[in-house]
Amino acid sequence: MMEGESSAIKEFKLELAIAYEDDYLAVIDKPSGFVVSGNQFKTIANALTYNLKKSTQTDALQKPKPIHRLDSPTSGLLIIAKTAKALMVLGQMLEQKKIEKTYLAIVVGELRGKDFIDHPIEDQTAITEYESIKFISSLRNESLSLLKLSPKTGRTHQLRIHLAKLGHPIVGDKLYGSKGKTLLHKGLFLAATKVEFCHPITRKELVIEIEIPYKFMRYLEREEERWERFKGE
Repeated sequence: MMEGESSAIKEFKLELAIAYEDDYLAVIDKPSGFVVSGNQFKTIANALTYNLKKSTQTDALQKPKPIHRLDSPTSGLLIIAKTAKALMVLGQMLEQKKIEKTYLAIVVGELRGKDFIDHPIEDQTAITEYESIKFISSLRNESLSLLKLSPKTGRTHQLRIHLAKLGHPIVGDKLYGSKGKTLLHKGLFLAATKVEFCHPITRKELVIEIEIPYKFMRYLEREEERWERFKGE
């Protein structure tokens, strides 16, 4: 490293939860409200050197790099490369759809069962598999559903667009949701909770999963409580 090179690295001191880390890669739990990368200072990319251990490999990246994106309001698992080879191989795996991602979302309305949404986005194929986990009655929205989502393609805002097109926008979606039915100051109820892929160096199969976010469960509990109180009046 050249003299003074490290001073050029922007370091955003944001504490991140680390779901997995070794000498080649990491998987962090991205909080909602932050962009992954970009020109601004307060990005997840700029917080990585503050949170992750420096790789000891000869091809260690000066700065760890996310291999994919999550929208600013979306929380959850984000895969980070720490070496040049890991970055290259993970990038190839992403293109070849060899990285499986699972999301949880709360949507407006009652959506039952398991099915695929096959709706093009900007004239490109876009496919999402969904499975209903739970649905409840809601005073605000009549009913709400907790879904497990598995995108089979990786279009921008795919999950948000697909569910809105289906008539079940994600709660808190100010871009694609129904006016008057988005929650103020609560954020988007969409989280990446599971990633499955083959380790780019060791070839070991990795399955990394986090619990459903607390705010999801608390919101469903509050809505159920409000409905029960309303019924009892």
